[in-house]
Amino acid sequence: MMDVVFKLPLAVLLSLLLAATPLVAAPPDNQTAGEVKALIPAARRNAQPLKVKDNLEWNDLLQTSAEGRLRAGLTDGSILSLGSNSTIKVVRHDVVSQQTSIEMSYGKLRSQVVKIAQPNGKYEVRTPNAVIGVIGTDFYVGYENDLTTVICYVGTVSVTTVNTAKVLRESEQARSNQRLVTLTAGQLVVIGIKAPSEEFSPEAQVIRASMEDTNVNPHNTFRQRKIWIPVVAGLAGGLATGLVVTRGGGSSAAIPPPVVCNLTPSGPSRCQK
Repeated sequence: MMDVVFKLPLAVLLSLLLAATPLVAAPPDNQTAGEVKALIPAARRNAQPLKVKDNLEWNDLLQTSAEGRLRAGLTDGSILSLGSNSTIKVVRHDVVSQQTSIEMSYGKLRSQVVKIAQPNGKYEVRTPNAVIGVIGTDFYVGYENDLTTVICYVGTVSVTTVNTAKVLRESEQARSNQRLVTLTAGQLVVIGIKAPSEEFSPEAQVIRASMEDTNVNPHNTFRQRKIWIPVVAGLAGGLATGLVVTRGGGSSAAIPPPVVCNLTPSGPSRCQK
């Protein structure tokens, strides 16, 4: 009789624990990272064709061809603009913790990132030889021919070299130590192991090309507002030049990459879409 009394509560307890186990162990159902906003003319996700308004999930591999470009809106309002011949993986995009991690294998990516307010929040892009981190800004990352190029359009960007990579080029005003470079608006850095044989292009030309290469606005019908991106030339006295760009107004999810209008404050206005 005593065995029956003790065994019955024990059996009930085990049943409750077994019933609760799937609830505890189950992974989160919603790992949506964002949505495709624009394609020129097409792109692929996990080797399958993408359509506008398709959802993006964690660990999705996004690829564009020589003619392809892609713009995606992340669920927190940040914007990804992927240029041609590019491959990235959206490893993680957690809206609650504000933790985003993107891996770039090759290509050109512009990120327009909403401000991160969570204490442990981060937004980072990794290439094979650099880690780029921000807390809310507008910046470009390109990885080609074993070189990582990072350009800050707005805000502040930190760039850390990985393994044996080193800083091969940086703006004169950038703050740096042996492995970490901090960029502000209008500054760039190039990371790699070996400098290319040809000379680097002028900074203003590199910045303008980065904007054009990640422009994913097929119709140019958005409302425009001007933004000044300073570029200080390395001349005696610090001659200030810059890029005046325009970009769409309205909601953050609809912001396309900018159109370059001119290169100097005093020069004539020359817009290039």
